[in-house]
Amino acid sequence: MAIVKMKKLRVVAMAEERDALLGELLRLGCVEISEPDGQLEDPALSAPLARNVCALMDTKGSVADVTTALGAIRRYAAVKDGMFIKRTPVKESEFHSADSAEQARETCEKINGLLAQLYNIECDEGRVASQAAALTPWKDLDFPLETQDTAHVVFRMGVCPAAADVGALRAELGGGELAAELYPVGADKTQQYLFLICHRADEPAAMEILRRVGFSVVTFSDYIGTPAKNLEAIACCVQEARAEQARITDELAACGGARDALRLHSDRLNTEAAQDEDARRILTDGTIVFFEGWVPAEAEGRLAALLEKRGCAWETAEPSEEEYPDVPVQLKNNWLTKPLNMVTDMYSLPAYGSLDPNPLMAPFFILFYGIMMADMGYGLLMLLASSIVLKKYRPKGGTEHFFSLMRLCGVSVFIIGALTGGFFGDFLTQLVGIISPGTVFTLPALFTPLDDTLMILIGSMCLGFVQINVGMAVSFYKKLKRGQIMDALWEEVTWWVVFLGGGLAALGVTKLVLLIGGVMVLVGSGWNAKGFGKVGAVFGSLYNHVTGYFGDILSYSRLMALMLAGSVIAQVFNTLGAIPGNVVVFLIISLAGNALNFALNLLGCYVHDLRLQCLEYFNKFYEDGGKRFRPLEIKTKYVDIVKE
Repeated sequence: MAIVKMKKLRVVAMAEERDALLGELLRLGCVEISEPDGQLEDPALSAPLARNVCALMDTKGSVADVTTALGAIRRYAAVKDGMFIKRTPVKESEFHSADSAEQARETCEKINGLLAQLYNIECDEGRVASQAAALTPWKDLDFPLETQDTAHVVFRMGVCPAAADVGALRAELGGGELAAELYPVGADKTQQYLFLICHRADEPAAMEILRRVGFSVVTFSDYIGTPAKNLEAIACCVQEARAEQARITDELAACGGARDALRLHSDRLNTEAAQDEDARRILTDGTIVFFEGWVPAEAEGRLAALLEKRGCAWETAEPSEEEYPDVPVQLKNNWLTKPLNMVTDMYSLPAYGSLDPNPLMAPFFILFYGIMMADMGYGLLMLLASSIVLKKYRPKGGTEHFFSLMRLCGVSVFIIGALTGGFFGDFLTQLVGIISPGTVFTLPALFTPLDDTLMILIGSMCLGFVQINVGMAVSFYKKLKRGQIMDALWEEVTWWVVFLGGGLAALGVTKLVLLIGGVMVLVGSGWNAKGFGKVGAVFGSLYNHVTGYFGDILSYSRLMALMLAGSVIAQVFNTLGAIPGNVVVFLIISLAGNALNFALNLLGCYVHDLRLQCLEYFNKFYEDGGKRFRPLEIKTKYVDIVKE
């Protein structure tokens, strides 16, 4: 149950070997290159490090480009990813193929070039559309927009509020001595569009009259011909732009067949980015390169063979206890404990030098989940869904852990459901009653949530008592290993004696053991305190331990509560569906209700199970604060690399 043992690594190699060495380490996948110690930093090394950062930025830019290209394929080629990405097996030689990378890069450039053209056309179309919107109110004006004022006549286009009385304005302009005429061109809900022709000498007086009603001049530059002619030209431009858009869209749609190649290229670029990221941590003077890192002790032999082949000078060393906070953590995983990584990831990784919690947690987590959901139908759904996703899509990382854990919990849910006789609640009982009235059918059950609630409650708290004592046993072991014998005696052993004494007293066997436990509590609580502090320590210990253990054990009653709630909700929906006495109506209501119940329990049971592990169990022995071991390795999203 120990965490993977790590060794500190130091490597010196020739500078020309850097890229090849990084590539080999990438394939080996067992070395984490750490940031260099401050004492090794040298201003003279800043230039090559800066070049490495630039290479990293270039690679990340390429990653962004291929991501954009994949997004364009999803949008224009109508190629959907689905809920899960189906990973494609690819040979290692193809993954690292320079020709394949170049073809993908050209395809990516082509798609992004088409996207740029499409963007420019859309921008131009938007600009032209705004021009059309500005000209449309003037479409009935039969006057060339490029016409200039003459020596004696001026032409003004303008707008005024819709509430203005244009008739009164025309009368005022024409009724006096002004040589001016105002023509209404159009109107909308907010404005009126007017055209003024007047003698140059009378322009100031005419404009003064118009400004009183909010008239403002409108000008159209760079237009030739009437507004109607310009609108026709704009319509032709829009039509041409849309035809060009359709052509580019068709070209983008035709690129849908390149999706797999671009996905492979995306994984390739992300791998290069990871390699460049680690290259940034390598120090060099142009002749040699130096880096530090961590390697699992079990992988040291494979690493040694690689470094010897590359002619590197290297050394490994055991980390000191002072270095433990900096040592990365890798958990030992097998088929049972690996899915529990999602739980430890959500909580916190254990500190280096402590225990791996997954083997200690896995049996309890899976069993508790089965108890809380406890239905054969729900268990089958979990098994089928998780098995299909794992087999068909072969997910990695957190998604793989989630569905692997769902499969294990599905087995537990099915087994406990078989013991309680639950199959979507009492689905079969109600269905048989509708098909054959008067027939009573029930699945065999060892116990049922509704009839044996008290027994299930007691059993739940007994399971909690067992888990808490396992946590205490782990803590006891860790203290003995560290030489903290007295702490182990007065903490775990004392309360084990109290628990044993309480059980014997309850059974009427003897009270002597309980008295001994009480004496040990009194002595142990204040054994390292002085004076009056002993009294306070005794009362504090009694209060904290008694209320703590009682509260922790009582918290496990949620196992019974969720089992009962899930069973009752399923039966309620089944009963509602059976009221009309029609099979079709029953199936619709029952399946809809059970789907809702299943979804709620799928999340609710996980949350409550997680709470029991993290709060009631981990606080007995768990030491968190570890940081994840992140080796330089090939991590892919879309493909699985097949060794040749």
